[in-house]
Amino acid sequence: MTQKSFRTLVDREWCSDPAHALRWQKTIVFLRGSDAAARPVASGLDVGDRTPMTGMLESLFGCRFENTTIDLDVDPIEGSYPVATAFEVLEHLYNPLHLLLELRKSLSPVASSRLFVSTPAWKPGFLQSPDHFHEMSRRSIESLFERAGFSVVRFDEFRLRPFLFCLTGIRPLLRCLFEKIRVYELTVRS
Repeated sequence: MTQKSFRTLVDREWCSDPAHALRWQKTIVFLRGSDAAARPVASGLDVGDRTPMTGMLESLFGCRFENTTIDLDVDPIEGSYPVATAFEVLEHLYNPLHLLLELRKSLSPVASSRLFVSTPAWKPGFLQSPDHFHEMSRRSIESLFERAGFSVVRFDEFRLRPFLFCLTGIRPLLRCLFEKIRVYELTVRS
């Protein structure tokens, strides 16, 4: 039996996908609406591999962002950061609670520290990515944040598919109805 690899290879081909560029642009717009983007920060943590989004974060926050090279399901996160991001990561983990608890510990102990998270919204099983372990409802993901000790500061969701794509068939129409990205600004609950 061949074991399926669930890791998405983050390479030049993956980074050049127009859907990723659109998601990054919409996420940056969300981040610009945060008070955290206006404050000077010394460093940040972008969970996962370095992508063009990491460079966008560095430009927005005016600091260097480190990336993780650990097993996010079991390893600890070292360091302390006033801002951390986990974009399109939680759905790929067996245990997203572990990562959230580690991120909570790694945020600087000041009230202005922020965690920004994005994840796909829940969709019916036949539309879910085979590379995702979790596609959660809004209630489920917010319960997970609460369990990890976070409070939601702000929330938004957006679609990635253009209108004309929706008219190309039944499955594309269903994707237009269900596929959304949710993005959150979180703070450590006191």
